[in-house]
Amino acid sequence: MAKSLPPLTWFRSFEAAARTLSFTSAAEEIGLTQSAVSQQVKSLELRLGASLFVRHPRSLALTDAGRKLLPEVGKALEALAVAAGQVDTNASGDVLTVATSVSIAQWVIAPHLPAFARQHPDIRVRLLSAIWPDDFNASQADVQVRFGSKKQVGQGAVRLMPDRLVPFKSPALSGDISDLPLIEAVGTSGGWGRWLESQGLQSQPTVFVDTFGMALQLAAHGGGVALVSELLAKHALDKGLVERAHDGSIDSNEGYFLSANTSNPAAGLFHDWLLDQVG
Repeated sequence: MAKSLPPLTWFRSFEAAARTLSFTSAAEEIGLTQSAVSQQVKSLELRLGASLFVRHPRSLALTDAGRKLLPEVGKALEALAVAAGQVDTNASGDVLTVATSVSIAQWVIAPHLPAFARQHPDIRVRLLSAIWPDDFNASQADVQVRFGSKKQVGQGAVRLMPDRLVPFKSPALSGDISDLPLIEAVGTSGGWGRWLESQGLQSQPTVFVDTFGMALQLAAHGGGVALVSELLAKHALDKGLVERAHDGSIDSNEGYFLSANTSNPAAGLFHDWLLDQVG
C-alpha cells in the first residue's frame, strides 16, 4: 500500500459522531470521553487535509467531505465486523478467550502468563485485543478487562487496583519533572493538566499517544515522563525499566475492570488468578 491509513480508532470516532451528529453521543456509544472523540476526529481531519464537520456551539453538521466519507467508512467498519465474526465463529471452542486492551495484555497479563500456563497446562489461552464496546460484544470472550468508568463498563465488573495515576520515567533520564518532556495519553479524563495543578507546577505535554501502554513504553525508552496507572506500571517498575519521576499522584477517573463468565470453570480460574497477580 503506497500510503499508510489513519488509525482505525479515528475512523470509528468519525463514523459514530457523523451518524449521531454529536461528539457526546458518539463518546457514550463507543466508551470514550467526549474530548477523546473530538481529538480523534480532529486528528483524522488533519491527516486527510479536509474538514469533516462544521462545529456549531451546540451541534454538528457534516461538510461535503464528511458526507462523502461517512457511507464508505460505515461500509468498511461493517465489513470488518463481519470478517471478525467469521473468525470468532470458526475459533476452537476449547480455548479460553481473554479480551482486553493491548496495554493490559502487554504490561499486566503477559509477564505472568507463563506461570498461569504452568499451573494450568490443560487451559489454552487466546488474548484478543479489544478497545471499543462493539469489540467486546463481538468477541464473546470468556474473560474481559475493560477500560473506562464504572458506568461505561457495566455491572458485575471488578475494578483492578492500584489505579492512581503516577508519573514514571526511565532511570537513565535525569532532570526536574518541569524540564522533562511530558507524555500525554489522549482519551482519558484525568491527565497532566490535573496532576500539574495538584502539585502547583507549570508545564504542558509535548508528546501525545492514544494508550497508557504506549506512554509507558515511550517513558521506558527515555522519551519523557508518562502519567499512567500504577497497575499498568508495576511490572516495568519491578524490573527497573521505569522509576517514579515524582512523589505526587492523583486519582484516576477511569480504571480497568475485570469480568468473567463464571459458568465457565476456566474463566473463573483465570479471573481469580489475575486478581491475585495485581493484588
